[in-house]
Amino acid sequence: MSIKVMIADDHVLMREGLKQLLEFDGSIKVIAEAANGVECLESLKTIKPEVLLLDINMPNKNGIEVLKEIRENDIDIKVLMLTVHNEVEYLLKAIDIGVDGYILKDSESAELKKAINYVYNGESYIQSSLIPSLNSRLVNRDMDKEKIESLTKRELEVLIQVANGMFNKEIAVILSISERTVKNHISNIFKKIEVSDRTQAAVFAIKNNLIQL
Repeated sequence: MSIKVMIADDHVLMREGLKQLLEFDGSIKVIAEAANGVECLESLKTIKPEVLLLDINMPNKNGIEVLKEIRENDIDIKVLMLTVHNEVEYLLKAIDIGVDGYILKDSESAELKKAINYVYNGESYIQSSLIPSLNSRLVNRDMDKEKIESLTKRELEVLIQVANGMFNKEIAVILSISERTVKNHISNIFKKIEVSDRTQAAVFAIKNNLIQL
């Protein structure tokens, strides 16, 4: 029995090429296509593919947004992200939301088919070339988590305001504390998260999703 696949990608040639490649030996059948995120989600209301090949960069709704809606609405489908992005941050975001697999568009056809079979059978698949960077980032994220947990509730509030671009005087007013207390909190924050200035502190907060841009 063929694995039923849907391709969501805004490039017609990419969709056509993937369809020919995947259907070559009869083990995979492309039953639907979508040119953007909204079209993809609409199609999933009536069409029931088993694996979705999902591009990240699409108009209307990007792949990350589509993946999030799929998981929030408990749509029963395996999602394999197919993308040109080899930056680990995209991969981490997709993993956090619940992607089943992540593979680059420059991978060989054999690896793509392997990835489809893996996710179809309930296993996760991450392209091997991405794993060293992923492992390194996960280690760093665990370290960041420990740093965040070392902050007091008030220090976390101050850090968020710093990341929002507030000056000490503004933070003092917002939190109803003195400027001197704000200054002391910031000094402690810098030590705990191991940064040396407000810009680095803001980057730390953004990277760890303490604020939304």
